[in-house]
Amino acid sequence: MKKDITIPKVKNVYVAAIQEWNDDFMENSWYAYLINDSDVKLEMALVVSRAYGKINGEDRKTGTFRHAFKEVEPNSSVKIELLENNVLQLNNEFMVTYFQDGKLFDKTYVFRTNTINDKALVDLPVMTKRGILGK
Repeated sequence: MKKDITIPKVKNVYVAAIQEWNDDFMENSWYAYLINDSDVKLEMALVVSRAYGKINGEDRKTGTFRHAFKEVEPNSSVKIELLENNVLQLNNEFMVTYFQDGKLFDKTYVFRTNTINDKALVDLPVMTKRGILGK
């Protein structure tokens, strides 16, 4: 039975962390973005995020956040959420599920502890900004 189930591989869809000016905090803050670098729109995209890990030897975790996007147009991006400075020292996980061409896709992207920093910046697909891609 399992051999009959085909799970398509996610291609050209990313989660990135980008630093932008935050008027509320009057400083640069990190934001998570969903990037669609394909020629087909994503439909009913759901993103579930959480952070977990250890701080000073103590287990820590955040609440779970859920975000829904009816469509993500081809070669575009949408802002998911603010990444508070406190959670950058934890593993930040983004579980992304969406439909594309009538097929269900699913992938989990993780930013490991302290990997969201200025030294890890790369050029991002679709966007004219630099940021960090989740793995």
